[in-house]
Amino acid sequence: MFDPLLNKLHKSIQLRGGKPLPIPDGLSERLSLKGNGLIRSWLWQTRGFRRWRVTRLDAGENLQVLNSVAYPDYSLEQPIMGIDLLWFGRTKKLVAILDFQPLLQTDSYLDRHFQGLKQLNSRFPELCGSRKMRSFDPNKYFSPWLLFCRGGLSEAKHSLPDAFNQFLDCYWKLHDHSYSLSSELSAMEIKKLQISYDIYSSERDPAHGIFSSYFGKDWADRFMKEFLFPARFDDTSFLEE
Repeated sequence: MFDPLLNKLHKSIQLRGGKPLPIPDGLSERLSLKGNGLIRSWLWQTRGFRRWRVTRLDAGENLQVLNSVAYPDYSLEQPIMGIDLLWFGRTKKLVAILDFQPLLQTDSYLDRHFQGLKQLNSRFPELCGSRKMRSFDPNKYFSPWLLFCRGGLSEAKHSLPDAFNQFLDCYWKLHDHSYSLSSELSAMEIKKLQISYDIYSSERDPAHGIFSSYFGKDWADRFMKEFLFPARFDDTSFLEE
């Protein structure tokens, strides 16, 4: 279901000079305990980003997942990019989240970084449904203009691919424009905000339960700690300073 989008994402990173980085042993690919699912992950290094991770889970008709998070360099205050797509084939249900995840919710920050996403949001009303989320507070690390959909086959086949392509293009334009902006935040402030994002996300991410059910709790714990949110488990005592 999501392989064309995965290929588009990887190609867009590579066109920007992205180079693959090594992933801790045993975490780049894993077959499920029952042999009914395969997870693969990639880590990219590219100009302007300290970390860009991608994960693809293929569990056939039961579940398809594409997840990606891009963390800009600490010298850039632009939002974190978040992609989370889930397809439940047996019930033909789609859950899609595409967002520029703000470091701050101030009017000044949103005005500086979200004009492009705001325009994109207006083009896809079918992907702009209720912002009610089961695990996250939509007013915490989500923007007012995220693309959020609980839909079906029509959205998955038609609206999502077009929105996905435009979303990536919009984020790259934001990234390019960020170099011309004088940051209102220091590198240390940006670092604290990005790590706070990881702490918040890791504590609420329902993916841990999914990974545990397919690959076992021990592997899921390692995956969360060493790949998905490594900064969250480093020394974070400086956050209290």
